[in-house]
Parts: sequence; C-alpha cells; structure tokens
Amino acid sequence: MLIPGRKPRASVLVLPGGTDSSREPFSRKQPAALRMYPFTLSLKAIPGVVVHQAVYELHGWNGDDDSPMAPAQRALDELLRAHPDAPVILVGHSMGGRIAARLAADKRVAGVLALAPWWQHADWRYINVGAKVLALHGTADTRTYPKRTAKGIAELQENGVDAVFVPIEDGKHAMLDHIWTWQSTAVRFVRSFL
Repeated sequence: MLIPGRKPRASVLVLPGGTDSSREPFSRKQPAALRMYPFTLSLKAIPGVVVHQAVYELHGWNGDDDSPMAPAQRALDELLRAHPDAPVILVGHSMGGRIAARLAADKRVAGVLALAPWWQHADWRYINVGAKVLALHGTADTRTYPKRTAKGIAELQENGVDAVFVPIEDGKHAMLDHIWTWQSTAVRFVRSFL
C-alpha cells in the first residue's frame, strides 16, 4: 500500500506461471494468473510497498521463443523507472519462478521469491550474487521438482548468494494447500527488505 506523495520502500513484481508450450493468449482469468492474486493483494497491503502483477502475451514459454520474457522485462523496466530508489523483489510461481531467475540477472533486483519454480535448465544461475533468494517448494509437487530447486539453492549458497530453500511438506504445485504458509512466507520475505 503506497500512501500518495510518499516514495515506496520496495517494489514487487509478481510473475504468474504458465506452461511449457502454448500459443494461447495469456488471460488474467487463467488459473496461473488467478492463483497469484492472493499474493498480489496481500503484498499490496504492506505499507510502503508498490506491487504489479505481470501480464504476458502468450500462456506458454515456447522453447527458444522465451515468450513471457519480453513482457516481463518491460514490466520490470517500468517498475525500475517509476521507483529507481526502491529495492525490487520478484515473486514468481512455476514458470514465473523461471522468469524471476532470469530477470534477476539485473543487479538492481534485490530479491527473488521462487514458489515451486520451474528451474528446468539451471535457471538459478542467472540470479545476481547480490540478490536474496528464498525458494519454497511442495514435496508432493509432480509438475516441477523440489529436488531440483533444492539443488539450485545449494549451488547459489556455494557461490555466496544469500539463498534459502523451504520444503512445504506434502505441498502440491498449485499452492492450494498450506495456504497460510505460502502467503505468510511471501509477506515476511517482502517485509525483510523494508
């Protein structure tokens, strides 16, 4: 929540998931977008935080097209232009976690919250060494892989990144279980930058 006339203390870009391959237009009514609205709303309630939820052109990653990257990069650039002095935190679920890792190559990104990230090709290696990283992954997730996320966080730690992995016991990919854990952890992570 940003009080008019005050500069934000942090900017958050929420990055919904998607799918591996789809030319279907992205819609704010798709489950991938809908499941991020509770995160967006709870983060907007933090005093001094400005939050934007990204909208892509297509629902899929689509191989080498990296379809969501250009719209996500534009959204990040807009936040950085509008609030150049505020730390930027990326919150991404599934494909959004992959996007967040890639956007976090930008040294102006201060934090990455990866929720059941789709780090298929060691995407964590894009994250700048100065970023703070928190990854949550359900142990019962069969769409993306908690062991891969744990491996990525361990590698980041070895490279000096402030990175933490939190397994959500019996949690599934859609984050419809353990709702309080997913939501409260996101709020605490963003608050840690204030």
